[in-house]
Amino acid sequence: MTTLAAVPPVDAIFRNDYPWLLGRLRYKLGCAFTAEDIASETFVQLIAQAGTSSVREPRALLTTIAHRLVYDFWRRRDLERAYLAVLAARPESVAPSEEERALVVETLHAIDRMLAGLSAKARNAFIYSQFHGLTHAEIADRLGVSKRTVRDYLAQALRACYLASLQ
Repeated sequence: MTTLAAVPPVDAIFRNDYPWLLGRLRYKLGCAFTAEDIASETFVQLIAQAGTSSVREPRALLTTIAHRLVYDFWRRRDLERAYLAVLAARPESVAPSEEERALVVETLHAIDRMLAGLSAKARNAFIYSQFHGLTHAEIADRLGVSKRTVRDYLAQALRACYLASLQ
């Protein structure tokens, strides 16, 4: 008869593995504050997933959750940088206020989350249509697809936005 190794509860995982995770994130991100935020959010999500039950491979699960959070952080950062680059190119007289900037960045993040599950071409089709005002034919030319495919991409994107609005 084989005995199963004891599986640690979440509080023990936190005590044992938080410093390990924090060190990995500090190395990967180069910023102690961001590493702390992501490490904390990783454990919040771990608790949401596992509840108070035990986790068999805690470091593997922590790594998976943290990797996803780091990727999301980088996407948000890149989105904000792109927006700020556009603003920098505009005359100062038409620059939005800090409050308007925050609202735009928040809206961009919401749109990014809504479109996250789509292919790159479907996301680009939506952006070309909604933000650049391109026609289906112009989008098809840019993406190298048919107008029918553009219509399908836009339907996927609109469906994703609709489903996200229900949550």
